[in-house]
Amino acid sequence: MSRFCYNNGKIDINPSNISLLYSAAQFMEMDKSGSGNCNLLEKTKKSIEELSYWTWPDILVALKHCQDLEQVETSSGILEKCLDSLVGRLAMTSEASPCASTSSPDSSGFRLSCDTRSTKSLKNSFSRATWWFEDISVLNPNLIEMLIKSMVSREYNHVIISRFLFYYQKARFYSASSDEKRKVLEIVIDMLYTLDPSSISCKSLFGILHVVQSLNTRKSSRNKLESMIGSQMDQATLDNLLIPSPYGKSYLYDVNLVLRFLKAFLHGRGWQLSPMQMKKVASLIDLYIAEVAPDPCLKSSKFLALVMALPNSARDSWDELYHTMDIYLEVHTGLSEEEKMKICCALNYGKLSTEACIHLSQNAKFPSKSAVQALIFQQLKLKNLLQGANNTKLYTDSPCNFTETRDKAKKDKASEQIVLFSGRLDISADNEKLRAHLQGMQWRVMELEKICKKMLTQMAKITKSKVSSHSTARSLPRLCS
Repeated sequence: MSRFCYNNGKIDINPSNISLLYSAAQFMEMDKSGSGNCNLLEKTKKSIEELSYWTWPDILVALKHCQDLEQVETSSGILEKCLDSLVGRLAMTSEASPCASTSSPDSSGFRLSCDTRSTKSLKNSFSRATWWFEDISVLNPNLIEMLIKSMVSREYNHVIISRFLFYYQKARFYSASSDEKRKVLEIVIDMLYTLDPSSISCKSLFGILHVVQSLNTRKSSRNKLESMIGSQMDQATLDNLLIPSPYGKSYLYDVNLVLRFLKAFLHGRGWQLSPMQMKKVASLIDLYIAEVAPDPCLKSSKFLALVMALPNSARDSWDELYHTMDIYLEVHTGLSEEEKMKICCALNYGKLSTEACIHLSQNAKFPSKSAVQALIFQQLKLKNLLQGANNTKLYTDSPCNFTETRDKAKKDKASEQIVLFSGRLDISADNEKLRAHLQGMQWRVMELEKICKKMLTQMAKITKSKVSSHSTARSLPRLCS
């Protein structure tokens, strides 16, 4: 300032001092009315208006000095204009990278590369889109937040923005204190949350999650991170979900965190879930439940919450979950009968295979009521199968109708016997006697299934032969009498 005043208003204004000069001129009211010919404020404003002619390194230098002056950020337009120019140039060069960089000693301005090295870079789309990462990573988190908001408003590529945020987080962590790391992490999470979920790497989100657990970040930022991970549960792996429990907890894995992921997946930010996504997540959760089931400290309420977290439509078969329940009951022998029944009631017996039902009925770890329930569902399946066979038979006309009707009557009678037989069972009777009865029922069910399959095969052959005979009859010419 002394040089400006004692040198008749002559001073070299450049990117490294323009923010400081502008701030001082405003504070000291060095405009035309107060300082005569020494109008420093007007000179700095004129230099700011020529910002569009600045080189890329000049803009970065100005931004570095702006971030140290809070008053400049709020009271002048230097910072906003520098950021606006920066984003504009990034948008212009999204398909070509400049050769100038602050790390290059011979950089002379913002220009497009036209040498051999640039030609090789153009062949690599990733390098072409991320050339500016290292230059921008020197800015503080507040400026990065402003920069990302400006890029999002200009509809810059969200995939590139998310990659830069992950890069920025890693670059700033090398020499940052705990407080600085927490600040960077919160800004990165908040900015990622504004992007399209499909543009964010699920693997990178889990990487940030591991860092968040070691830092005391804001609850709102943690909730946003969990929501973003939950929205991409169909891209997660079993290793991603096997997160150790928080310090002081007795159980091995953080089951509550996975339950929050599933809640975010089902009730996320308004996206529509496809059946394919649901089935993929169901398969992943079945693997996760099988992994945590042997944990002796896992409470039955948490195990049950995992089993019931997804709707029944997400699974075509419940065999895997049944075997996982079997493991859980084997490890947790101290469960009460009521707790066992709650777990068994979560089973979808209608989606258990015949082999699983047979295994369940012989499984002493499961309550007897669940064994009877499984066999009743299997019997209902068989009854529906027989009814379906009967409906198919009504459309056929063959000499075998009498025989098939008689076979069907036998099967209906046997089916009724199964219902009566299961109805007479006294559930409160001795378990061994009950299981012997159930084995007899299973044998009858299996025999009826074999008979039903044979009958369906016969009817298919009859239908085929009838169709072929009709087509042959139509092809014969009418005889003349």
